Amino acid sequence: MTDTLHRGNSAASRDIATVLHPYTNFSTHEQTGPHIISKGRGIYVTDDAGREYIEGLAGLWCASLGFGEKRLVAAATKQMETLPYYHGFASRSTDPAIELAARLIEMAPVPMSKVFFANSGSEATDTAVKLVWYYHNATGQQEKKKIIARKRGYHGVTVAAASMTGLPYNHKMFDLPIDRILHTETPHYWREAQTGESEEDFATRMAEALEDLIIAEGPETVGAFIAEPVMGAGGVIVPPRTYFEKIQDVLKRHDILFIADEVICGFGRTGNMFACETFDLKPDMITVAKQLSSAYMPISALFLNEKVYAGLKHGVDEIGVFGHGYTYSGHPVAAAVALETLKIYEDDGIIAHVRDVMPRFQKRLRDLRKFSHIGETRGIGLIGAFELVSDSCAKTPFAPAGSAGKAVAAKCLEQGLIVRALGDTVAFCPPLIITHDEIDLMFDRAEAALTDWHATL
Repeated sequence: MTDTLHRGNSAASRDIATVLHPYTNFSTHEQTGPHIISKGRGIYVTDDAGREYIEGLAGLWCASLGFGEKRLVAAATKQMETLPYYHGFASRSTDPAIELAARLIEMAPVPMSKVFFANSGSEATDTAVKLVWYYHNATGQQEKKKIIARKRGYHGVTVAAASMTGLPYNHKMFDLPIDRILHTETPHYWREAQTGESEEDFATRMAEALEDLIIAEGPETVGAFIAEPVMGAGGVIVPPRTYFEKIQDVLKRHDILFIADEVICGFGRTGNMFACETFDLKPDMITVAKQLSSAYMPISALFLNEKVYAGLKHGVDEIGVFGHGYTYSGHPVAAAVALETLKIYEDDGIIAHVRDVMPRFQKRLRDLRKFSHIGETRGIGLIGAFELVSDSCAKTPFAPAGSAGKAVAAKCLEQGLIVRALGDTVAFCPPLIITHDEIDLMFDRAEAALTDWHATL
């Protein structure tokens, strides 16, 4: 379909000639060309051929208020006209950055002391790595530098962030992961549990695996553990019961900092403002991005608690300056848009709306189990996925891996629905503004796509 739409299209030809696309097969792209999205409204986007689609992944898990929110356009325009740019270096600041930081500290799910602004989730998690190292140097624990992430976790694509990401295609050819980054087990109960093992027993085994790794490496060498409350790009994996309770006990026992990566989950996705509330997490640092500005402007933030900030301050007092920052940290236009996004969440009762519609979303997701090649559906709030298998009883994957997910995502596109294939897992993460009727329409299209796909097997 893409080939038909774009063959001979001058914009497509220029794209092929000039643009290096992320997460794209270059050879295939040169044959088919890009699928060019031209405009959006609400939960819908329209391509340059005039065809409209439900954006079932909110872009990249991020367009929480959908497309065309006029209040965000107005906030950006007003700030552009007032002060289009300034930085935060050498004690300078701007009103939007100050106000946004104060608002974030006020709404944080656990007590936090400071907010550091960056421009993407990758930059926020990468900064967290540097601050873990800085903190332990400043507090006299120079060996406590290893950071443990999880297999299939996703934390970004910069060098340190991609090292923490536990997916092979983020490592191969890039000479990653770097030294001092380790990975523990994936808490995917349906896929990884032993026969007869309860969720609670599985969670205990996952916590024991983490502790065994810490002890093998030496607790005095492990500085931090990072985790998404719900794993996103690794397959939308919801933690099993008691998992984080037991993980946090291990971290406390060995004096290891906890970083919660809320880049996907933050700002309403799980039915609470933060997934830390949903799963009772007590992190030392929190990363956020994506829904912070409904993706209308690039911005991310890293929360630090007082313990971490005090350690950093001690190090800065010794050196004389904090040698880290980005040209666009706390960009006034991005900060103004983020502020307005948070106001819309409050004014429009977005959290209450998510809680109202998420039972319908989760029911329609579960109903997909009627298809014989769906092994599991999983999700929480307004995020979910189904996993395709060749044999649902044996949980046997399709071969080659990823072929089924790619085929189903293509069938969804034909039905006017954009989803994301993560191997043979197909993910949904619609804008938070989606209605009951739109949820039904989205899943009706997914069911039509699955019916078409089944007919080809």
